[in-house]
Amino acid sequence: IGSVPAPCAATVPTMQLPESHRPVSPANEHPAMDLGITLVISVALLLLWDSVWLTPLKVLVVYFHEASHALAAVLTGGEVLHLKLFPGQGGEVLSRGGNLFIILTAGYLGSLVIGASLFLLAAHTRHDRVWTGLLALAILILTALYVRQLYALGFALLAVAAFGALAWWGSHRVNDIVLRIVGLTSIGYVPLDIYSDTLARPQLYSDARMLAMAFGGTTQMWGALWLVISVVIAGLCLWWSIPRRRTAQPTG
Repeated sequence: IGSVPAPCAATVPTMQLPESHRPVSPANEHPAMDLGITLVISVALLLLWDSVWLTPLKVLVVYFHEASHALAAVLTGGEVLHLKLFPGQGGEVLSRGGNLFIILTAGYLGSLVIGASLFLLAAHTRHDRVWTGLLALAILILTALYVRQLYALGFALLAVAAFGALAWWGSHRVNDIVLRIVGLTSIGYVPLDIYSDTLARPQLYSDARMLAMAFGGTTQMWGALWLVISVVIAGLCLWWSIPRRRTAQPTG
């Protein structure tokens, strides 16, 4: 019986695709670089935390805080009458109706979730320009609906212009870094703000104090609960953001 010759392997010529047509690389193709960028941003934020240079970022987190109150009011059937910001990193939302417990709880934790989401989107996707553009659009819509105060209006429009320009003209890497900076600022600011407003200075008329007045308990009790939740959320966010290379799976 004669042997059957093995099939010949044909050599297929490869065609080099233009740069613009090549498939997009995964977001974590350079895990060491991504981790290094996060660490550098974190150290820079720590060193500059009390600097005036971080004031716009902190006011942006305050805007997220007030926006979370406003969204909670609307989503629970209420009505937002106005949204204000104050130069001393304060803010106010006046609403009518809705679920008061959810509205009061949404401020600190909502702003933390917004920041954590932006950070994770930057860490795990390559659509950073899209997220930056959507952030600008969200701020614009919310401002058009609820902001009439000059200071808050001016800050919000500057933020819309900055994020819009960044999304339109900025590179993927620049958008990625900016989203990480915004996210990490929120992750760091919220637990510190909860501690300052509810535990270090419980006499302030804070969300926790209003919650205690309406539902019982103490300012410190609600503040401590929110602080624990915020630390857990921040820790999980940082853990999920750690880039990991996927092990290549053999194909049959």
